[in-house]
Amino acid sequence: MTTPQNANDFIEQQLDDRAKCLEDTHGADVLAFEGPLLFSVDDAFRTMVEELRATSQKKKLAIVLTTLGGYIEVVQRIVETLRHHYDVIDFIIPNYAFSAGTVLAMSGDSIWMDYYSRLGPIDPQVEGPDKRNMVPALGYLVQWQRLLEKAQKGTLTTVEAQLMISGPGFDQASLYQYEQARDLSVSLLKEWLVKYKFKDWTRTESRKKPVTPAMKTRRAGDIARKLNASEKWHSHESGISMEVLRRDLNVKIDDFGAKSDLAKCIKDYYNLLSDYMRKLDKTGVLHRRGKYLPFM
Repeated sequence: MTTPQNANDFIEQQLDDRAKCLEDTHGADVLAFEGPLLFSVDDAFRTMVEELRATSQKKKLAIVLTTLGGYIEVVQRIVETLRHHYDVIDFIIPNYAFSAGTVLAMSGDSIWMDYYSRLGPIDPQVEGPDKRNMVPALGYLVQWQRLLEKAQKGTLTTVEAQLMISGPGFDQASLYQYEQARDLSVSLLKEWLVKYKFKDWTRTESRKKPVTPAMKTRRAGDIARKLNASEKWHSHESGISMEVLRRDLNVKIDDFGAKSDLAKCIKDYYNLLSDYMRKLDKTGVLHRRGKYLPFM
């Protein structure tokens, strides 16, 4: 009779085989991440990437990314780590990458999605008033601005005034933290789009005019502004499809659904990775061929 440990070994061997399929099809080293982008995840990324570089000479890394988001500071360290070791970074989104995960995906040279995949608005997570849970920063800032506008109009209720004075998360230090997280997210998004995703954008698509650095900066700023527009998307986890990203944000997205071999490798790998994570009752995982690292 097969022991649980042997069963796990078998599943992890299957994961390695499916990662190898993706490596061969996409021509890149492969690293998969699913879970929240919390502090210490950046350390795990560093270890995984350094181990990959010790055995591979490939210049491209493909990251299979699934996340509801997390801390933008963690994303910053992950991107700096990835770029220290690889010339080209592709992000593959088999399901969703929201909030800080969207910023992470936008640091790639390419983003691969299909009709089912979703990115999300930029709404970085910060530590909540209870010091235990993460909360979306923009929600507090938007609500604070609404209360300020009501106060200026003289329509603020007593309850709302008390909320502004002593409500959890509305103290000035917390609001400043939320602003800093929001501004850092926007700043990094703009920087990475120009430096990586737009690096080969040399001619405009319609008129074939030369693309200047100023044009790239304006395009990046426009994308950041739209992704940061909470009134447009309404929800921290409001999914933005490949079609909408292309049409409304003018972002180049590669469709892995149009490549049957690649799509099969991605779906087979992602489905087994997610199923195994649930079997182990874990909320996060990093995987490369030869190493499965669950956490939380």
